Amino acid sequence: MLEGWEWIIIGIVAIVIMLWGPSKIPEFARALGRAKGEFDKASREFQNSALSDNNTPATASNTSAIKSRDEILLETARNLGIVTGGKTREEISEEIAVKVKLLGSSTDD
Repeated sequence: MLEGWEWIIIGIVAIVIMLWGPSKIPEFARALGRAKGEFDKASREFQNSALSDNNTPATASNTSAIKSRDEILLETARNLGIVTGGKTREEISEEIAVKVKLLGSSTDD
């Protein structure tokens, strides 16, 4: 037997059919499909760019004139020989501070 939420969905579908008519439903479905496709494409691009920022060394082709604070932090860590994979910003910052102190104390001797 149908429950309450199922009747609500059936009612919404019936109202949509009455308001726009059966000829508009395929157009609406295509528009929803395109929107979902664009969303999925943007999500994949974002994930790919996030992965490439964290796993590849900075080169002239993938750096811009304006760098974010995270990019600067990661670049500094790489230059100091610190592995950044799977670490938070705070952990990376702490390792940079320790490494700089060690380097500073070794040059004072």
